[in-house]
Amino acid sequence: MSATPISQSTRYYRQGISKVLWVPSIATLSAPTRSEINAGIDLSPEISATSGWEVTGNTEDVNALGSRFTGKVPSNTEAGDSSLTFFADATSVDVRAVLLRGDFGNIVWMDEGDVAGYLMDIFPVQVTGVPKQRDITAVAEIMVNFATLREPAENVVIPA
Repeated sequence: MSATPISQSTRYYRQGISKVLWVPSIATLSAPTRSEINAGIDLSPEISATSGWEVTGNTEDVNALGSRFTGKVPSNTEAGDSSLTFFADATSVDVRAVLLRGDFGNIVWMDEGDVAGYLMDIFPVQVTGVPKQRDITAVAEIMVNFATLREPAENVVIPA
């Protein structure tokens, strides 16, 4: 008898489906309310690029005098540097009206859209910088950099 195969996924393309929200306040990261989510701002329509937004695990070497084999054990997890890049507006009415250096809040990733019962990830963050991207041969953009302050809540059920 062979092993049971994993269920086949329904593949999708993120553009037009995924949602990224700025939610200023969430009392319990593992169980946000619909009113907390609705108080957020949907950043998705203006995002041109993303970087980071993942939790990774580290390992430590395990050496024993009685063996020449070096094993590994899991140690800390971390969320590295993350950013969102937005289109800049020719009249200055853009992300700069929403996110400023020093702001505290939560970035909420709804990868399959804002659908009750689906899963989301919540990153408690502080804005560390809002640099303008000044490439004269590209569309004007503004990058917003974030520091993840605490352990993100992953795979949280989106409330109805």
